[in-house]
Amino acid sequence: MNTFGNILWLILGGLIIAFIYYIVGLLMCITIIGIPFGVQLFKLGTYSLYPFGHELVNGPNEPGCLSIVMNLIWILLGWWEIAIIHLICGLICAITIVGIPFGMQHFKMALNSIFPFGKEIKTK
Repeated sequence: MNTFGNILWLILGGLIIAFIYYIVGLLMCITIIGIPFGVQLFKLGTYSLYPFGHELVNGPNEPGCLSIVMNLIWILLGWWEIAIIHLICGLICAITIVGIPFGMQHFKMALNSIFPFGKEIKTK
Protein backbone atom coordinates (compact mmCIF):
# COMPACT_ATOMS: atom_id res chain seq x y z
CA MET A 1 0.00 0.00 0.00
CA ASN A 2 2.92 2.36 0.70
CA THR A 3 4.23 1.88 -2.84
CA PHE A 4 0.84 2.68 -4.35
CA GLY A 5 0.53 5.78 -2.15
CA ASN A 6 4.01 6.95 -3.13
CA ILE A 7 3.29 6.48 -6.85
CA LEU A 8 0.05 8.48 -6.56
CA TRP A 9 1.89 11.09 -4.48
CA LEU A 10 4.52 11.53 -7.21
CA ILE A 11 1.92 11.79 -9.97
CA LEU A 12 -0.27 14.25 -8.06
CA GLY A 13 2.45 16.78 -7.22
CA GLY A 14 5.10 15.13 -5.08
CA LEU A 15 7.58 15.17 -7.94
CA ILE A 16 7.07 18.91 -8.39
CA ILE A 17 7.57 19.52 -4.66
CA ALA A 18 10.79 17.49 -4.66
CA PHE A 19 12.02 19.31 -7.78
CA ILE A 20 11.43 22.69 -6.13
CA TYR A 21 13.23 21.56 -2.95
CA TYR A 22 16.21 20.36 -5.01
CA ILE A 23 16.44 23.51 -7.16
CA VAL A 24 16.29 25.84 -4.15
CA GLY A 25 18.78 23.57 -2.34
CA LEU A 26 21.20 23.90 -5.25
CA LEU A 27 20.79 27.67 -5.20
CA MET A 28 21.48 27.72 -1.47
CA CYS A 29 24.66 25.67 -1.97
CA ILE A 30 26.18 28.39 -4.17
CA THR A 31 27.49 30.14 -1.08
CA ILE A 32 29.40 28.50 1.75
CA ILE A 33 27.02 29.97 4.31
CA GLY A 34 24.01 28.49 2.52
CA ILE A 35 25.34 24.91 2.31
CA PRO A 36 23.79 23.71 5.61
CA PHE A 37 20.42 25.07 4.51
CA GLY A 38 20.79 23.50 1.09
CA VAL A 39 21.51 20.13 2.68
CA GLN A 40 18.29 20.39 4.72
CA LEU A 41 16.36 21.23 1.56
CA PHE A 42 17.84 18.14 -0.13
CA LYS A 43 16.69 16.07 2.85
CA LEU A 44 13.17 17.50 2.62
CA GLY A 45 13.19 16.90 -1.15
CA THR A 46 14.18 13.27 -0.69
CA TYR A 47 11.48 12.83 1.94
CA SER A 48 8.92 14.39 -0.39
CA LEU A 49 9.69 11.75 -3.05
CA TYR A 50 8.43 8.88 -0.88
CA PRO A 51 6.60 10.06 2.26
CA PHE A 52 4.37 6.99 2.66
CA GLY A 53 6.14 4.40 4.81
CA HIS A 54 8.87 6.83 5.89
CA GLU A 55 9.17 9.50 8.52
CA LEU A 56 11.59 12.18 9.63
CA VAL A 57 12.74 11.48 13.17
CA ASN A 58 15.33 12.97 15.47
CA GLY A 59 18.77 11.53 14.89
CA PRO A 60 20.92 10.07 17.66
CA ASN A 61 21.80 12.62 20.34
CA GLU A 62 19.34 15.11 18.88
CA PRO A 63 18.17 17.77 19.41
CA GLY A 64 21.61 19.11 20.13
CA CYS A 65 22.76 22.65 20.71
CA LEU A 66 23.89 23.19 17.11
CA SER A 67 20.68 21.84 15.59
CA ILE A 68 18.58 24.04 17.89
CA VAL A 69 20.55 27.14 16.90
CA MET A 70 20.37 26.25 13.20
CA ASN A 71 16.61 25.63 13.47
CA LEU A 72 16.20 29.09 15.03
CA ILE A 73 18.22 30.66 12.20
CA TRP A 74 16.11 28.64 9.72
CA ILE A 75 12.92 30.11 11.19
CA LEU A 76 14.28 33.67 11.41
CA LEU A 77 15.37 33.60 7.76
CA GLY A 78 11.81 32.93 6.67
CA TRP A 79 11.87 29.23 5.82
CA TRP A 80 8.67 28.85 7.87
CA GLU A 81 6.91 29.83 4.64
CA ILE A 82 7.49 26.26 3.43
CA ALA A 83 5.38 25.02 6.34
CA ILE A 84 2.57 27.43 5.46
CA ILE A 85 2.59 26.20 1.85
CA HIS A 86 2.38 22.59 3.06
CA LEU A 87 -0.49 23.50 5.41
CA ILE A 88 -2.43 25.12 2.57
CA CYS A 89 -1.79 22.14 0.26
CA GLY A 90 -2.83 19.79 3.08
CA LEU A 91 -6.08 21.64 3.59
CA ILE A 92 -6.80 21.56 -0.14
CA CYS A 93 -6.07 17.83 -0.29
CA ALA A 94 -8.21 17.11 2.76
CA ILE A 95 -11.35 18.48 1.11
CA THR A 96 -12.10 15.09 -0.43
CA ILE A 97 -12.02 11.69 1.25
CA VAL A 98 -9.55 10.37 -1.31
CA GLY A 99 -7.19 13.28 -0.65
CA ILE A 100 -7.08 12.90 3.16
CA PRO A 101 -3.97 10.66 3.18
CA PHE A 102 -2.16 13.17 0.95
CA GLY A 103 -3.28 16.00 3.21
CA MET A 104 -1.91 14.13 6.22
CA GLN A 105 1.45 13.78 4.46
CA HIS A 106 1.48 17.52 3.79
CA PHE A 107 0.75 18.17 7.47
CA LYS A 108 3.67 15.90 8.45
CA MET A 109 5.91 17.70 5.99
CA ALA A 110 4.80 21.06 7.37
CA LEU A 111 5.82 20.08 10.87
CA ASN A 112 9.16 18.72 9.71
CA SER A 113 9.90 21.70 7.49
CA ILE A 114 9.81 24.03 10.50
CA PHE A 115 12.61 22.20 12.36
CA PRO A 116 14.61 20.20 9.76
CA PHE A 117 18.01 20.24 11.45
CA GLY A 118 18.81 17.11 13.44
CA LYS A 119 16.27 14.97 11.59
CA GLU A 120 16.86 11.88 9.49
CA ILE A 121 14.65 9.76 7.25
CA LYS A 122 13.64 6.41 8.73
CA THR A 123 11.52 3.60 7.35
CA LYS A 124 8.46 2.79 9.45
